[in-house]
Amino acid sequence: MDFEAFYKISYGLYVISASNGKKINGYIANTAFQVTASPPQIAISCNTDNFTCGLIEQSKKFSISILNQNAKAETIGLFGYKSGKDIDKFESIDYTKAQSGTPVVLEDCIAWFDCKVNQVIEVGSHKMFIATIVENNLLNADADPLTYEYYRKVKKGVAPKNAPTYIDKSPETPKETDSTMTKYKCLACGYIYDPAIGDEESGIEPGIAFEDLPDDWTCPTCGSPKEMFEAV
Repeated sequence: MDFEAFYKISYGLYVISASNGKKINGYIANTAFQVTASPPQIAISCNTDNFTCGLIEQSKKFSISILNQNAKAETIGLFGYKSGKDIDKFESIDYTKAQSGTPVVLEDCIAWFDCKVNQVIEVGSHKMFIATIVENNLLNADADPLTYEYYRKVKKGVAPKNAPTYIDKSPETPKETDSTMTKYKCLACGYIYDPAIGDEESGIEPGIAFEDLPDDWTCPTCGSPKEMFEAV
């Protein structure tokens, strides 16, 4: 199967948030799409292992925050690669609550929707929630949304393990480049630091070995420190 074909399907990147009245949580999603205009309905796909999935089932509500193209690695790392079972993701993030009481992430967000679930469809490892939009807000009309293609090609990010687009290619060896320097892989998210490419977003030019990166350099995808990398 040609995995590259899947990457040609267009996706955005969003933070889906929910609360059961006691706990709040959110996760990074790349499947959120409008299904009807009247009434305005939107659908998301959520892995059943996600802590947020249970919160949505209990509350029958969720919010969608559309990330901007310049979203920080820390924001993506927090909601994409850390579990709400272990930490409070909203402890130090900019967010508000919709009129329904649903948490809404504002950090790195250009627009948001508050949604009330009206249908749940079981789709194997995931559940599809179809919901009616009850409230929304456009925060920045001039900013570009973060697409999955931009996330992969420019930010060099990879899909979280619970994402619908996640493909386990671990048996494969990363593609060779002209560089003779060793590549390093982030153990948290799978990002590969390739010295032949560098990290333009962090000001790291091509040709810089991993060992020579600043001590405070972090994974551009999930924000993990250098200690979370291993040679590949």
